[in-house]
Amino acid sequence: MTIHEALLEAQAALAQLVEANEAKLEAQLLMQHVLNVNWAWLIAHANDALQPDIHADFESLLNRRLLGEPIAYILGYREFYGLKLKTTPDTLIPRPDTETLVEVALAKTSPFQAEKILDLGTGTGAIALAIASNRTGTQVTAVDASQAALNIAVENAENLNISNIHFILSDWFAALNNEKFDVIVSNPPYIEQSDAHLNQGDLRFEPMSALASGQDGLDDIRKIIDNCLVYLKPQGWLMLEHGYHQAEQVADLMAQIGLTHIETIKDLGGNDRVTIGKNPLIVSTHWD
Repeated sequence: MTIHEALLEAQAALAQLVEANEAKLEAQLLMQHVLNVNWAWLIAHANDALQPDIHADFESLLNRRLLGEPIAYILGYREFYGLKLKTTPDTLIPRPDTETLVEVALAKTSPFQAEKILDLGTGTGAIALAIASNRTGTQVTAVDASQAALNIAVENAENLNISNIHFILSDWFAALNNEKFDVIVSNPPYIEQSDAHLNQGDLRFEPMSALASGQDGLDDIRKIIDNCLVYLKPQGWLMLEHGYHQAEQVADLMAQIGLTHIETIKDLGGNDRVTIGKNPLIVSTHWD
């Protein structure tokens, strides 16, 4: 059997699980993984014979995927904002929708100022590392309540040689000692705990603590909003990812604590994905 023939068989099988274009991509990613080659090599050598031991390894990974295991966990990594991130079942899988939050954070910060940014619930470190790599003069603090997840984030930072970031084991703000930040970002759990989707697809394999948050999915978002002013500098921004149907509720919560310039930004799919608000306090310039 050739590489091309094995890919066609895998693609047909995966098409029962995902859409056709995704099935083709996943088959290629699995083959690249077992052969330890890049996409260009794979295409150039499509008619090469596939060795039996390699074919067996490929079939083993394919069967795991057909049982529903996320491809990010099978491969052990996920690409996010141009970064290759180690990903394990201890962490939420970084998703393209979350790149919207990174884009907003970069738009509201300057590459020429040494600002301080906080990422709450960092997981793989995806958001924090994407920001830190694009704002090298900025100091990023990334926290997570899971030591296992934090270990993965630290490893990703080391692998990517990103040094303007430090990691803290913390349940949201608990270990931060009232430190002040110019921007606070978070992709917190925001799925309703009774949502049937938690028992479907990739979500079945991901850590529940990183997905679900109370009856309406807003428990953790409330905690962050209710406490953020203690940690935001005057004119600082709070930026939260949320479900496509939660924008109005999140905006209302921000307004209730006095945040201003509240705005919701859509993701590439056209869904409400990120809501931001600004600390209205200004720095005093009065001296007695």
